[in-house]
Amino acid sequence: MHDHEHNEASVIPSPASSGLTGIFSGASPKLTFVMGLLVGVAGVSLIGFVLAASFAFSGKGTKVAVTNTGTPTPTAAAPSQPTAPTPVNIAVKSTDYVRGSSEAPLTIVTYTDLECPYCKSFHPSMQRIMNEYSGQVRWIYRHFPLSFHVNAQKEAEAAECVGKLGGSEAYWNFIDKIFERTTSNGTGFALTDLYPLAKEVGVAEGRFRTCLDQGEMTSKVQADLQEGTSYGVQGTPTSFINGTPVEGAVPYEQLKAVVDQALAQ
Repeated sequence: MHDHEHNEASVIPSPASSGLTGIFSGASPKLTFVMGLLVGVAGVSLIGFVLAASFAFSGKGTKVAVTNTGTPTPTAAAPSQPTAPTPVNIAVKSTDYVRGSSEAPLTIVTYTDLECPYCKSFHPSMQRIMNEYSGQVRWIYRHFPLSFHVNAQKEAEAAECVGKLGGSEAYWNFIDKIFERTTSNGTGFALTDLYPLAKEVGVAEGRFRTCLDQGEMTSKVQADLQEGTSYGVQGTPTSFINGTPVEGAVPYEQLKAVVDQALAQ
């Protein structure tokens, strides 16, 4: 089962470094088959999936939200035939903060919203993957703040400010602590608490305040959002395992199976 946040804020319940460059190659037929099985499982199960709010971009790349006045209602995904997801080529950029070994054979890029409850539930699974596959997996985090999570954009900017001022370790510590402390769903972590949290992970609060308050990282977060959209990201979390998309907060054992299969290629 997958938990995911989607367009129109429709909730479907479910029980549950930098400096690196390169290109992901497409997934092998064997891995693609495994991914097709994951999609098949999703098609016949309840999928917690809240889509990103509809938006358009102005000429300056500013996100313009399209207001959805409808009330979210629980719905179940209709059964569908398994179809293999289409792999994409994702460049690893010098501005990415890589968790894990830069030489790892498997790369996972996750598009996430810091106020997304499904992202919060998925984060520990990815942390476990990183602990259990040390040296074999590298993890890259990209921002995809949903418009109906009002604090998500600024929290993403805060993470980027921390990375800019404190480096990769501070960046990932900040991300971990946000997910540990937020109650999610838009305003789960108070924006005023971002400043002491930055200090807690080793960043000078004054420099951080200047970076965040002056919007120095706004364009970087928006660039992640636009790029994710171009890769077909429709909600959070969406991960790409060597370029093959995995939508939603898949259970750890399912995630592990895909990682094992990818490493076996």
